[in-house]
Amino acid sequence: MSSEGIGASVFRKEDPRFLKGRGRFVGDIDVSGALHGRIVRSPHAHARIQSINATQAKSLPGVVAVFTGADMAADGIGPMPCMWAITSKDGTKMAEPPRWALARGTVRHVGEPVAIVIAKTTNVASDSAERIDVDYEALSAVVSSTQAMNEDAPPLHKEAPGNVCARWMGGDLAAVNEAFAHAAHVTTIDLLNNRLVGAAIETRAAIGVYDSSIGEYTLYDTTQAPHLVRRSVAGQLGVAEGKLRVISPDMGGGFGYKGKFYPEETIVVWAARRTGQPIKWI
Repeated sequence: MSSEGIGASVFRKEDPRFLKGRGRFVGDIDVSGALHGRIVRSPHAHARIQSINATQAKSLPGVVAVFTGADMAADGIGPMPCMWAITSKDGTKMAEPPRWALARGTVRHVGEPVAIVIAKTTNVASDSAERIDVDYEALSAVVSSTQAMNEDAPPLHKEAPGNVCARWMGGDLAAVNEAFAHAAHVTTIDLLNNRLVGAAIETRAAIGVYDSSIGEYTLYDTTQAPHLVRRSVAGQLGVAEGKLRVISPDMGGGFGYKGKFYPEETIVVWAARRTGQPIKWI
């Protein structure tokens, strides 16, 4: 086989240090004085948060703080922006209800972050998180887009009547209708897009650091899109992008789902500022 051109073996320069266990992932990064965060998540697809009792959680030795959406609201943390804004076929802007890093008042999907426990070790943070008592009022939920548009479907957001974000259309409607009208045969099918869950070798992780002496932040993040994350997190914090540095070290797989931004990235950076210590979440 030729040593050059199509079909030639290509030497992978990055392999040796990974094969020797010398990779540097977010989990390998030790920041002096770092505390550990554990997220408490909603078990409901749709529910109203009646109250959050963290008394027992805070009583464990080693627990530094428990934060909720109310704490983020008190600090003026803004909503998470949509990555891609679109318009409906009539030119109106899409509905964009606020999405909060920590839920405020209502949860709208299973796994939505409700609170974060900050502790001196990961074990204490995990034990403390299990002691947080969230009183939910379960609300009706829907599990398909078709069902969500029924007249009697429970509304998820008052900003999106009929549970519709936007009505998009492309192509020539008249031409399509004409083609169907004169077609010899017409077949109708329902196309159901399956759920896709990425499962990389390395889980998602983030470390937030705040330097109060200069008012600047550092975020170590398992992300494929550091510039996107920086713009989003800085916007929620209400600071200039130049005040936040996002570092993406080695990453054990991404497959696209690490090319988005998530609540935890904002939470750890904000919590670092709130506590005055770095916050590590994995």
